Amino acid sequence: MKNHILSILLLCFLFSNSYGFQQDSIPKKEQKLPTKKRVIDTLSDEFKENPLKEYNEAYYIVNRLNKALGFPPNQINLQTPQATLEHFIIQSRNNNFENAAYALNVNLLPDDITSEEISTLAEKLYFVLNQRIKIDWHDISDRPDGQVDITTTTNQSVAGKPRKSITFGVITVDGRDIEFRLQRIKYQNEGPIWLISSNTVENIEELYEIYGPRKLDLMIPSWASFDILNVPAWKIFGTLVLLFLAFVIGRLTNFIINRTTRNSEKKWVTNFAKKLAKPAGIAIGILFFYILLNELISFTGKFAVALYTTILIAVIASITWFVMRLIDYLLIHTIEENIGDTNPEGNDEARMKLTYISVARRITTFIVTIIGIIVILSQFESFEKLGISLLASAGLATVILGIAAQNTLGNIIAGIQIAMTRPAKIGDTIIVDDDWGYVEDIKFTYMVVRTWDLRRLVVPLQYLISNVFENWSMTSPHQIRSIFLHADYRIDVKKLRQKFKELVEAEDLWDGENDPILQVVDVTEKTIKIRALCSSKDATHTWDLHCILREKMVAYICELEEGIHLPTVRAKIQENN
Repeated sequence: MKNHILSILLLCFLFSNSYGFQQDSIPKKEQKLPTKKRVIDTLSDEFKENPLKEYNEAYYIVNRLNKALGFPPNQINLQTPQATLEHFIIQSRNNNFENAAYALNVNLLPDDITSEEISTLAEKLYFVLNQRIKIDWHDISDRPDGQVDITTTTNQSVAGKPRKSITFGVITVDGRDIEFRLQRIKYQNEGPIWLISSNTVENIEELYEIYGPRKLDLMIPSWASFDILNVPAWKIFGTLVLLFLAFVIGRLTNFIINRTTRNSEKKWVTNFAKKLAKPAGIAIGILFFYILLNELISFTGKFAVALYTTILIAVIASITWFVMRLIDYLLIHTIEENIGDTNPEGNDEARMKLTYISVARRITTFIVTIIGIIVILSQFESFEKLGISLLASAGLATVILGIAAQNTLGNIIAGIQIAMTRPAKIGDTIIVDDDWGYVEDIKFTYMVVRTWDLRRLVVPLQYLISNVFENWSMTSPHQIRSIFLHADYRIDVKKLRQKFKELVEAEDLWDGENDPILQVVDVTEKTIKIRALCSSKDATHTWDLHCILREKMVAYICELEEGIHLPTVRAKIQENN
């Protein structure tokens, strides 16, 4: 008998130690809120034997629940996720944090926490929710089992199934996502209820340290906190003052940058300041406003979410603009300082470098812009859901976007292809659809061609890749042009050939690369067709030489034997007897 009693006492001792219920082992509180101690929820023996049975009933079984408060009174409705969250929000809004605390699961906090401290946690949680969380009530089920009946592309994995855990908000702190969750709890013989999860409660203090009241919130007396449109008047006034100070800081930054670099001996420093003074001033001003507002004034409610998101977008946009201008200037400076003559038929290597840098400038600007847009869109949870939805329904969405952006994306890819394969470079002489001109610039999606008569052709890059065009400068700017003349059959071609050679060799525009050639290339019933070839260092000089020689050759034929070798129409008149 004694052995049985000793065995039972030994088992009781081991059981009590294993679950940590010895009150003497719990540390005493030393601060306003006690040191947090994690308590592992104990599962029932039935669950251990058959875990799938309890799991399918969609609730967590706990062996203890909020020792300081006890089980929530029956008059408090915590039967559904939506009811629990509504109870917490409404009671907190009415400053009844004692009742709001019943919606919290404090099982991960020490056992000696008091009801007053739990109420304080409820107040802090409400403040953080008002600061940073926009609750989407459409996603919060009003069914005891947490089930969602309507299936969408973003909830297919949970729709139509009982749930025991629901997320109603997320905050990112130091790159770590902290989720706000509701969990369905079953305690002893009581019916299952929904509570704000113990992990969420455990993070309240950390979040309150970051998003709690600011310095001015604690300094302003209560009598000065009258509201205008449900916002304390001093916060509106303080925000306007900070906005004015940010404007002054931005203008001052702009002025200092321009002033200190205006008399610089280095021209690039002055140009650098002119390019970056304005975006730097705007970026610093907005950043100054954002930091001071976060440090001094806190807003709550939907207005806070909209305000902080708007300011953050402005900060990201201004920094993106500054980075774009910085990269743009650095590339322009590289072009001006390190690239030689880039006139239409000048240094081929310089024109090639200019093409590479020009395309790189556009692509870099495009990438920086895309990154800025992605960072901005990441601030909106709705866009994150949209991204998941597009991935889930990739069929129709991808096809529509692909068709809509086909031309634009095709031109961008064609621009990269042109930069890599170099069918045309900036400064090249090309002929597109019988228009002769020079490649003036290569943009994101099109090429600008300056014609000889100073018109500008805007040619889509995809068109250039897909169609035939002439590039007179692709391998060498050197060019040979033809002069066609018509003369009478009786003309002395040898004498004409000798004259053409004399004229070519006397012209400074001739580059000496190709000997003058004159040949009869065709005959008609009235004249012979003569072709004369001349060459020069590039298309412009060859055209000028071509025109000069044509003019002189026509004059020579007119003067030769008093013009008898000009094209002549012969007619035979026969008299009838």
